[in-house]
Amino acid sequence: MTGIVWTFALIAALTHIVVFLWEAVLFERPGVHHRIFLTATADVPAVRLWAFGVGFYNLFLAAGILVGVALWATGNETVGGTLVIYVCWFMFLSGVVLFIADRMALGRPKGTGLGGALGQGLPPLIALIGAAL
Repeated sequence: MTGIVWTFALIAALTHIVVFLWEAVLFERPGVHHRIFLTATADVPAVRLWAFGVGFYNLFLAAGILVGVALWATGNETVGGTLVIYVCWFMFLSGVVLFIADRMALGRPKGTGLGGALGQGLPPLIALIGAAL
């Protein structure tokens, strides 16, 4: 089961690194802010600080998974496993929040945020299930 935990935790980390790049580095590109985040170009200056900060939040979550898996893989199972499980819970619960925000149509039409909620929450959920088994 450790392989499943590591695989899906690392998929979650990779997802968060990609989102970091979109939010903190590439957000001003129309292909990113308009097509991925459904943000009008006119609104980019108003949300740029938010996107930058949230991008780094995603990077820090990914770093937690990477450090946790590295510690776990090098024999420090208690610390590494604890870090991986904590960050996976954080990611999964953040996905639940995104799902609720989508159902409430916060900031975009209802149903258009499901991909983000699943991307945020599903890989860490699978890792958590693997850890529980």
